[in-house]
Amino acid sequence: MTIENEIHQTKFRNEHQKAAINLIYTSNWLNERMKFFFDKYNITSQQFNILRILRGAGAPLSTMEIRERMLDKMSDTSRLVDRLVKKELVKKNICRTDRRLVDVTIADKGRELLTEMDRRDAEMDAILENLDETDARQMNQLLDKMRKGH
Repeated sequence: MTIENEIHQTKFRNEHQKAAINLIYTSNWLNERMKFFFDKYNITSQQFNILRILRGAGAPLSTMEIRERMLDKMSDTSRLVDRLVKKELVKKNICRTDRRLVDVTIADKGRELLTEMDRRDAEMDAILENLDETDARQMNQLLDKMRKGH
């Protein structure tokens, strides 16, 4: 379905405005579908992102290092980490080299959750099932081009 039909708007100032609105609408559409997936595991997409970052790092990271790698740069990383600590998915320890910092590591329970979620990657991939590999590659190139220089 076209953006015009989805939002019941047929006139746009120009193609740039239409593209911007289409990106916002599609981002919200994608976030909503991903939310249903994450809800099954009682985590948010931001918490999932932190778990993936920590698993991939293989070493403790500070909240600032996590934030630098986050998809959502505006997130309150400390608050998100604290919520993951309460769920026993990550651990916080005082940094050995700088006692003003906190080292964050993924807990065994967090690794187990990601392993379980990894088994359902196909379910997440199915959200974009209307795109073949060529379409996805072209979209990635266009999105990278749009952000170039920013």
